[in-house]
Amino acid sequence: MKRALISVSDKTGIVSFARKLIEMDVEILSTGGTAKRLRDSGLKVIDVSEVTEFPECLDGRVKTLHPKIHGGILARRDKESHMSQLTDLGIDTIDFVIINLYPFKETIEKENVSLADAIENIDIGGPTMLRSAAKNYQDVTVIVDPTDYDVVIESLKTTGEVSLDKKYDLALKVFKHTAEYDTLIATYLRERTGDKYPETLTLAYEKVQDLRYGENPHQTAAFYREVKKTSGTLADAVQLHGKELSFNNINDANGALDLLKEFSEPTIVAVKHTNPCGVGSGIDLYDAYTKAYECDPQSIFGGIIAANREVDVKTAEEINKIFIEIVIAPSYSEAALEILMKKKNIRLMTLEGILDGYDQHAVDIKKVSGGILVQDINRELNSGDLEVVTERIPTENEMKALEFAWKVCKHTKSNGIVLSNKNQTLSIGPGQVSRIWALNNAIRNSFMDLSNSVMASDAFFPFEDCVKTAAEAGVKAIIQPGGSKNDAASIEMANKYGIAMVFTGMRHFKH
Repeated sequence: MKRALISVSDKTGIVSFARKLIEMDVEILSTGGTAKRLRDSGLKVIDVSEVTEFPECLDGRVKTLHPKIHGGILARRDKESHMSQLTDLGIDTIDFVIINLYPFKETIEKENVSLADAIENIDIGGPTMLRSAAKNYQDVTVIVDPTDYDVVIESLKTTGEVSLDKKYDLALKVFKHTAEYDTLIATYLRERTGDKYPETLTLAYEKVQDLRYGENPHQTAAFYREVKKTSGTLADAVQLHGKELSFNNINDANGALDLLKEFSEPTIVAVKHTNPCGVGSGIDLYDAYTKAYECDPQSIFGGIIAANREVDVKTAEEINKIFIEIVIAPSYSEAALEILMKKKNIRLMTLEGILDGYDQHAVDIKKVSGGILVQDINRELNSGDLEVVTERIPTENEMKALEFAWKVCKHTKSNGIVLSNKNQTLSIGPGQVSRIWALNNAIRNSFMDLSNSVMASDAFFPFEDCVKTAAEAGVKAIIQPGGSKNDAASIEMANKYGIAMVFTGMRHFKH
């Protein structure tokens, strides 16, 4: 008679599965809560302790760690010496291992979980049995995922066995699962120590979806999320309407959300190809949208809009006047949603916690050939107090405008220039190999009046030409990191034109 060892935390479908195995003359071994559930359902179950002739102990911490269990799993049926040793030792083979693990992930996602509770939910026997069975997959069918129950039963009904290819697939699923499980434990424990850059970095991500294509149509792609709480991030967003997100949609939307987190007042961020093309803050969302749209009514077409307030009817009507790829917001009024859903292709998404800050343990990861670059998330705006370095001091309104522009510039690809007033971008010059090119593009392509505007630069000015060009365009105040050997020349040029200049002491390259 074949035997199955069943011990599961997630008991979805387990009674039906075990009943079907019994109907096929498979003997069931089990432990603890699983054994009780099966017996309560009228099924015959043999306790593991009857097989091992040793009681469960240490509050159930030790149940299956015994040669009569692991010998029955690991013995190679095609090796005579293994089978004869089992006979000599009085060990029977185990042909099916059905295990899923203590809910460590669910435990650490609870509010204020203690270290003791987290530790107690680290499974020991489960991963050991799973890995044993997966190692001996030629002889043992191992199941870690309840969705595989029906597949295995159907195979047994049809052919009387599980094919070698299917056993291999099930074993592979086990090793992926246990690797993820161990990585989650290691990450949780490591983050408690504040060690962001360990000697060996292990990461675990779970697939959200396959994507239609990657950055370009000839590239394949998928979207994965971190295997832990991700509140306030795009991985937690819920799509209400429209076709599936693409690789570029996700990348752009993520950039929009990162910038939106800089603002607490009603704000709209419009993004195109990961760069902001319009940002507005206002007394309400409609006011904010109008400001963002006015900055660049051309580039916003086909872009991404992120909002930090509920989308109302008035704002929805304005959005619907042009083609927008995605709108992401904490919520929509019922009427606004009805208006926006009239357009078939617009993606509408909701995200709770849209104003939540960054996870304190989060890091930024960039893939390079042969490795990865890992760094802190760029959370800070300034290294300390802002320093006015010119003869003229910014007015109160100018200082508010400088702070607004500086927030946007932080999220603009380098070399980046932002021209703004106190609550609206007026033009953005992103992603140039020369800073003066970025500024010239911002001025040349502006749809707005730049007189009395302010300017932010993500890094220092290597020459005074940017200050001169800005002054000629109507800029009245500048914020920049400072730190160039030519700072004196830039300051002198600012003084010549009566421009107020502020140093932040912190640059914001974004590549």
